[in-house]
Amino acid sequence: MTNRRARTLAIVTLAVALPLVAFMMIRLDGDTATRAAQPVSAPAPATASPTVSPVPTDLTVIAPGRPGETAATRPAHEVRDVGPAPHNSLDVWFVRMMIPHHAQALAMAELAPDRAADPDVRAIAERIRASQGPEMGMMRGWLQTRDLPAEVEGHDHGTMRGMQSPEAMARLAATRGPDFDKLFVQMMTEHHQGAIEMATNLLTVGSDLTLNEFANSVATEQSVEIDRMREILGS
Repeated sequence: MTNRRARTLAIVTLAVALPLVAFMMIRLDGDTATRAAQPVSAPAPATASPTVSPVPTDLTVIAPGRPGETAATRPAHEVRDVGPAPHNSLDVWFVRMMIPHHAQALAMAELAPDRAADPDVRAIAERIRASQGPEMGMMRGWLQTRDLPAEVEGHDHGTMRGMQSPEAMARLAATRGPDFDKLFVQMMTEHHQGAIEMATNLLTVGSDLTLNEFANSVATEQSVEIDRMREILGS
């Protein structure tokens, strides 16, 4: 009798416990699925980098005054490109005359490699070609920047100081050897003296700083070349 009751109690207990266990397992599975479905939390945002200070807008520059005036301090945004430096009519005339003057010097120098006997004459001719060619480009650029034509209607360039006549140029081209050296030095010396006079005159009347520096360079370098050519004749 006692054993029967014990078995009955065990069966009843098992009957009550099984649904409870099943319910717990279902609940546990549901919680696991819910957690799996939840999105992973994003990592905490990184600390923002320090703010870069803007470039100051209150910069100032020193603006030079006119001749005889002191310089002034002005806000940078008020200073603008004022274009080409001021020039006068004598600056323009100098450039327009010096371009054909240089062109004839180049024509004379280009004859030397095939005609000169003295290597010093060929060296001077090469120096003239190397310097006066780029100088002609600079002068043409100076006129173009200012929308100025290079030609002067009706002007006879042959009247400029130092310019050689067409007959003299033809005679130089027809000469060879030591005779060419002597004639070349004579003609180029006269030509350089004319350029020096033109450059020296500009230094007293021109207003463009770039041209003043160029004129000073022409006067200096061509004076040196004259001295070298005189040494050739004396040797």
